[in-house]
Parts: sequence; structure tokens; C-alpha cells
Amino acid sequence: MNVTDSADTAILAEAVPLLLSRYDRTKRDLPWRQDPTPYHVWISEIMLQQTRVEAVRPYYTRFLNKLPNVEALANVPDDVLLKLWEGLGYYSRARNLKKAAQQIMEKGGEIPDTVLELCKLSGIGSYTAGAIASIAYDKPAPAVDGNVMRIVMRLLAKEDDIALAQTKKAIESLLTPVMPASGSGCLNQAFMDLGATVCLPNAAPKCADCPLSSICRAHLAGKETAYPVKSAKKPRRIEEKTVLIFRDHNRIAFRKRPDKGLLAGLYEFPWLTGHCSKKEVLSYLKSLGYSALRIKPIEPSKHIFTHIEWHMQAYLVSGDELSDPPETSDLIFAKLSDALTKYPIPSAFSAYIKYCKENEPLI
Repeated sequence: MNVTDSADTAILAEAVPLLLSRYDRTKRDLPWRQDPTPYHVWISEIMLQQTRVEAVRPYYTRFLNKLPNVEALANVPDDVLLKLWEGLGYYSRARNLKKAAQQIMEKGGEIPDTVLELCKLSGIGSYTAGAIASIAYDKPAPAVDGNVMRIVMRLLAKEDDIALAQTKKAIESLLTPVMPASGSGCLNQAFMDLGATVCLPNAAPKCADCPLSSICRAHLAGKETAYPVKSAKKPRRIEEKTVLIFRDHNRIAFRKRPDKGLLAGLYEFPWLTGHCSKKEVLSYLKSLGYSALRIKPIEPSKHIFTHIEWHMQAYLVSGDELSDPPETSDLIFAKLSDALTKYPIPSAFSAYIKYCKENEPLI
């Protein structure tokens, strides 16, 4: 992708006032825009990664009520942090927020105001750094995410693969010289709004509502949906699991996941690899010292991660009063009254959350 093409630069420069004018008239009313402090912008941008705006709204408000500043975030217990994040997914985002907050506190407690320094913090890449620097500090920095890449590739009719890191870097280089000395934050948000409401990713773009339609090469050629070009992802790996909802009238079994890797540090229902028969489940429970249990199949479930699919079958396993698990087991018996308030449970198991409720009957 040629980043020195003067014709491309001219089109982008012409797009800037058109985008800013539209943003001034139609900008979305979002809670993080009402008081765009560096902390607020940072939290909102991390939450918005791979998550819809409407899904983020209640999480953002709840998070700030509990953790209103960098110091509170740096000192929050992991279980409390992950519980606040429960349901948002991509939990490494939350863990990186805390790590970055600790880094900030170690250097005096002020969130950096330059892209270079922001990118040194855990979990902050060039997009988030550009958003914080431009929106909170009014620095002339681009914030290139999927919305911006889609708009620019259509506007310039470029066929470079946006799945490649080098393409994103090229777009950042193209946009840097046209960022206004003041107001880059508004320009970046104008791109975000246009991509979210007009220049859509998985549907026909609403070109009649677009302020850039008269200069958009893809639109003028009638090839809007031919851009952007993105190479296909590798197919997801299928993993089969047998989930055990193991409980009595007062307690339910969880297992804490390892501190690193997928869903690190969260609490899950115990499970066995593969789709196991009732006999195999009973054999596993017997190996832990449990017998005279009631067991019945319950609804299957599926959860899709970025690179993996979990195909789950499940059993409800119950007893009247279960003894504590053996010390050699990794099971944790939680009180039903605490299960939904103290233990962060990933949404992968959302189909089985109802069994944590005290009024959910046993077999």
C-alpha cells in the first residue's frame, strides 16, 4: 500500500471537514463522551474492543461506580475485577487494565498523554493509545480500528488485506498528516460513528447517508462491498466437553481455571473431556469418593471463542448433603447464596447459571 500517493492524501484531506461536520450534527450520545477524561476514555475503549456499544453501556457505568480512578483499579482484588467484567468476554482485557493501572501508579499515577508512552502500558496498542491521546488530551493522533480501516479502504478503493498488521500501519501513516492540530479526537469519533451507523461491515453501506459518497472511489465505481479485502480466518477448533452441575440443597461445585490462558482466573463448572456417558460420569465421581448420587442429562450448549468452539453436553448431579471434596480434588464447593455474587463465571457457561439459584429444584 503506497503511503505517499498524493491523490490518496488529497481525498483524505477532503474527507476531514466532511466527517467533522457530520459528527457535529449527528454524534451519538454515549456515556463516556460526557466526561472524556483519560481514565474514562481508556476504560470505554478497552470495553468496546470486539463488543457492541449497547452491551458496554451498563458495564461501563457499573465499573466506574466501583472503580472510579486508576488507584482503585490498581488495587482491586482479581475476583472483584473479573466479576465486574463477567459477561463481557475476552477477560485478558480486564487483567491488562489492572496491570496497566499498576504501571501507572508506579510512575506517579498520571495516565500518559502521548501515543509512545501509552503503548508501553499493558493491553494498550496503537488504536487505544491514539484514542486516549486524541480524545482526552487533544493530541493529533489517528485511532485506527476496524471501522476506520473499512472506511479508508472503501474511500481509496484499496485492495490491501486489512488482516495484515502492515496494512493497519500504512493506514495510520496515511491519516497522520491529515489529523487536525486540534480536534483529532472528534475526527476519530466521527470515523467511529460513520463506521457504526453508515459504512457498515456486514451489510450494504448506507451511501445515501454518507458525507463522503461524492469522493468515495468504491461508491463511484459501484463496488462498495468489494472493500475492504480481508483474508479468511482459519476454521475454529471443536472441543467436546461434558459439564457437571454438581450440587446439593446448599452448595454447588466450581473449579478455578489456571492463572494463565483462556478464561484465566475465572470459576467454571467442573467438566470432563469429550462427550461422556452417564456411566463414565459416575465412575469419575466415584473416583472422588462420591456415591449414591442422582444424575440426569440436561440441556446441551455451545460457546464460540475466537479460535475454538466448545460443544457441551451436561448432567445435573445431586445429593441431599454432599461431603467436602477430597484435598486431592480441584473442586470448590460454593454456597448457593454466594455463587452468583462472589464467583466470576464466564459466559461460556451461561446456559447453566440458573442451576446456581437456591430455588432451582434438585432432581
